[in-house]
Amino acid sequence: MGTTATTGPTLVAVGHGTRDPEGAAAIGRLLDRVRVLRPGLRVEIGCLDLLRPTLTEVLAGLRGTAVLVPLLLGAGYHVHTDIPDRLAHAPHLRARVAGALGPDPLLAAALADRLTESGWPTAGPSAGSPPVSLPRGRDAVVLAAAGSSDPRANAGTERMASLLASRLGRPVVPSYLSAASPSPAQAVADLRERGFRRVAVARYLIAPGHFARSAGRSGGCVTSPPLGAHDDVARLVLRRYDDAGGTPR
Repeated sequence: MGTTATTGPTLVAVGHGTRDPEGAAAIGRLLDRVRVLRPGLRVEIGCLDLLRPTLTEVLAGLRGTAVLVPLLLGAGYHVHTDIPDRLAHAPHLRARVAGALGPDPLLAAALADRLTESGWPTAGPSAGSPPVSLPRGRDAVVLAAAGSSDPRANAGTERMASLLASRLGRPVVPSYLSAASPSPAQAVADLRERGFRRVAVARYLIAPGHFARSAGRSGGCVTSPPLGAHDDVARLVLRRYDDAGGTPR
């Protein structure tokens, strides 16, 4: 059920952009969930690459106030440099840039749900407690992130792995599909060499696309789908909007 109708600065969701029609559709469904949760809020999408409308086009067409919410899981180049640079070319607009979505406990909840949907038993024997003492031969999870050349973004992935491990009560190893190591396939192989019998791959990605397909070839017993239009992700988009000066919760 949606909340009371409200108004406020336009929420500009900033996506990376993809030529994959399934990826674009997943972003559309996520923003539809955001609109349901916050009736009356104007929500636009602006893409950084590959897809229109571009962020530059969207900003040029807006007036008044806006909050730019990156649909990005890590705070790398796009969050720190690319988005502020494009906003600087829209001096007519009073706007702020929110933080990246990750890491956050809401994402841990969504990742756990996606693993459950894939048939992975997420209710471990010590769920919610540190998994460091689990014996050999138990289950483990590889968190497959896009990866970044910015160490701040990869540090966020490590933190996200820790949050998910605490929720699952199982070891979770961060991995990267580009720009950093280990790769998801390397992480899966390493865990098996260490004696873990079953290893799942959790796609720490918003939508289907090239990286999601690569993660699916990592050799896990199961591979969860991208986060997509999960309600906790939609709530997190609104939390970032509010924290950056949007409509108060």
